[in-house]
Amino acid sequence: MALKHRGPDWSGLHQHGDCYLAHQRLAIVDPASGDQPLFNEDKSIIVTVNGEIYNHEELRKQLPNHKFRTGSDCDVIAHLYEEHGENFVDMLDGIFSFVLLDTRDNSYIVARDAIGVTSLYIGWGLDGSVWISSEMKGLNDDCEHFEVFPPGHLYSSRDSGFRRWYNPPWFSQAIPSAPYDPLALRHAFEKAVIKRLMTDVPFGVLLSGGLDSSLVASITARYLGTTKAAEQWGSKLHSFCVGLEGSPDLKAAQEVADYLGTVHHEFQYTVQDGLDAIGDVIYHVETYDVTTIRASTPMFLMSRKIKSLGVKWVISGEGSDEIFGGYLYFHKAPNKEEFHQETCRKIKALHQYDCQRANKSTFAWGLEARVPFLDKEFINVAMNIDPEHKMIKRDEGRIEKWVLRRAFDDEEHPYLPKHILYRQKEQFSDGVGYGWIDGLKAHAAKHVTDKMMLNAGNIFPHNTPNTKEAYYYRMIFERFFPQNSARLTVPGGPSVACSTAKAIEWDAGWSKNLDPSGRAALGVHISDYDNQNNPVNKSVEHEKIIPTEAPLGVAIQG
Repeated sequence: MALKHRGPDWSGLHQHGDCYLAHQRLAIVDPASGDQPLFNEDKSIIVTVNGEIYNHEELRKQLPNHKFRTGSDCDVIAHLYEEHGENFVDMLDGIFSFVLLDTRDNSYIVARDAIGVTSLYIGWGLDGSVWISSEMKGLNDDCEHFEVFPPGHLYSSRDSGFRRWYNPPWFSQAIPSAPYDPLALRHAFEKAVIKRLMTDVPFGVLLSGGLDSSLVASITARYLGTTKAAEQWGSKLHSFCVGLEGSPDLKAAQEVADYLGTVHHEFQYTVQDGLDAIGDVIYHVETYDVTTIRASTPMFLMSRKIKSLGVKWVISGEGSDEIFGGYLYFHKAPNKEEFHQETCRKIKALHQYDCQRANKSTFAWGLEARVPFLDKEFINVAMNIDPEHKMIKRDEGRIEKWVLRRAFDDEEHPYLPKHILYRQKEQFSDGVGYGWIDGLKAHAAKHVTDKMMLNAGNIFPHNTPNTKEAYYYRMIFERFFPQNSARLTVPGGPSVACSTAKAIEWDAGWSKNLDPSGRAALGVHISDYDNQNNPVNKSVEHEKIIPTEAPLGVAIQG
């Protein structure tokens, strides 16, 4: 019941001895017959899955001797296991978390997708039981200890341990040397977007008006008419944006929507709407990380509105900034080696930040988010580029994510207006309206006193909050999740403009201005903070820079 919000379409439960597999389904592919758990022919293999397998049709062709019970994209998993054992996971092209039970010897395996787009946790009970759940709240009442299930890993009961199945070349952080090929990058991303248009239900695109979401929307609008989805739901794309009245994102998103001809839905919220939702956001997203909560709240509010329109999933632009060094602090990267290694660190940490936000903010309302920038094949292409090409060189007209912008700068068949294609990076929690972050800080200051902050290290010795905003979120989080295991699932450490702690070394001045907002990148963001840490609000016109260039809830006992 703790995860019922993730899948309103079907509840499935299967028991085999002392093993239990439970599932709350959000039906997107084959809603008529794809209910879970899923089985092989003789039901000796049982699987429950949260995710989407985009190459399932190709995989079915590689299994000619198998009979499938459903048209679900996840139905291939049990049959692949029969043929290849535990080594089949890397054959899956998609996002997934699954538990597979082999009743022939009562063994089981658990796996999570390469980057951790789907959420997953593992826990252990005092009675020797092992528990798996898509959300922490499915474990915290029954487990003595629980933790984040690492992305790109497989857990096998046969050896009671983890092993990493995802081993791409970039994972070692060795510096790549491939030349930059704009068309190769463009085609790889178009392929990543198109494969995600696999659906039997209505969908839309999240459109903030920034580079990443605008490219996703542009490609989707351009190729939707050629897909099976268009035959069923029409070729008119619906787009969605959220922001405070007059925010940078609302204006830019409307302009992009007009340019692409989408059916655009603009949702405005007030600072008070957001403040009223903070408790629900922390409960659903399961974090006390400041950046994540700032960005999750408008996404949470927007997801509720989107679901009310009958939409079941959305395509989104998460992951681009990590791959291409799009955060504004990358302006200070001292060399290509540091630049590349920081992108590697950021990608590896995505499951604790943007992926967690996108997955749980949407699934709180039974809505799924798909993220083409985190496609395995696309990441391999993008992370193989010599990082010298990704370096930001303002004197040469190369702003952040220049290689991506240049790849889609097509004069004959433009994807986007020039000023949108070269719009400066706005972090989502900034772009929805600068007043949002300022409102959060003011609200926290009313609930957290100076005296409380003096004792913060004693009350919260782990990841001690260093601002009143962080302290406020931590108090709420601890009410929902008081276990030590819970607080250990949230990352910590100093950060400026979404950097890792390592990148703060790039600019000595940042250590005095630690804040995850993009405006904290002093001298980089046009609307940065001044020396008194007061935001300089400027209109959206000044943000334009044109250079000279299915849910899882599983308990396994035994």
